[in-house]
Amino acid sequence: MSTTTILALALGLCMGSGLWLVLVRLPAMRPISFAERMAPHLRTGRTSSRMLGEPLAAQTPFGPLGRILGPALADLARFTHRLNPGNEALARRLARAGLSIGVLDFRAQQLLWSAALTLAGAGFIGLNLAAGRFNPMLALVVLVFCGLGGYLLRDWYLGEQIARRSKRILNQFPTIAELMALAVGAGESAIGSIERVARTSKGALSEEFSMALADVRSGSTLVAALAAMSDRIQLTAMTRFVDAITVASERGTPIAQVMRAQAQDVRDAAKRDLMETAGKKEIGMMVPIVFGILPLTIVFAVYPGLSLIDMSY
Repeated sequence: MSTTTILALALGLCMGSGLWLVLVRLPAMRPISFAERMAPHLRTGRTSSRMLGEPLAAQTPFGPLGRILGPALADLARFTHRLNPGNEALARRLARAGLSIGVLDFRAQQLLWSAALTLAGAGFIGLNLAAGRFNPMLALVVLVFCGLGGYLLRDWYLGEQIARRSKRILNQFPTIAELMALAVGAGESAIGSIERVARTSKGALSEEFSMALADVRSGSTLVAALAAMSDRIQLTAMTRFVDAITVASERGTPIAQVMRAQAQDVRDAAKRDLMETAGKKEIGMMVPIVFGILPLTIVFAVYPGLSLIDMSY
């Protein structure tokens, strides 16, 4: 197959995909959902001018291109949403990461990452084609690998976001717990201490306490709101903290003392983790010493004697 034929096939495939996209996005071909039919009748009146609103190009991260491809990406994300059985687990992971997006939006981001890497792979294939080193099997492998890699790379990055946020929460927890203990010891209630901490502090943990406070104000009990916060964070230290506050509230134990004890436990756990990390680093430092410095020391120690032996001959 010649280069001209391959280029003609690629251009024909792009043209066919574009025509198919235009055809399926026509109003007559696109099915209208019940929510879209009822939206004009349930829409509330605007209280501000449209001129003061956000521009249409800024409502999506990709500008007009995002608005054009938005319906197709939403349909594809809904299709992958139906096929994936772990949507509830993904929703919990998004909550742990502190992201204010839904599962459908995350699937759309995965598709965008996959499309971006696939486009990069297509550019690499185009450079090879221009240089005369085109291989159809290699091109297919590169495109498939880039597509799957982009989809999985977004999931990996979500795990990294969860790990970083969990680490920030553990670092902030002792200070927040001490502030709450001081507030309770000064006469504040447990809800008042949470409100004071959420108002005066910043960070991932203060955001979680703000969400718990919003749950309490919406009618939930303090124990249920803290339990929901513990389920969102999914950290052992926060689970013990919520359990201790629950037991203290039921049995009448001083909550300030419980908070200080939990903060001290987290500090001790951080010290143990630091000592464990230092031990691992110490073992890792033995590798350059044994395989780098020690052989040179042996050479410097043995070489003069070997030289004298050679001179004696």
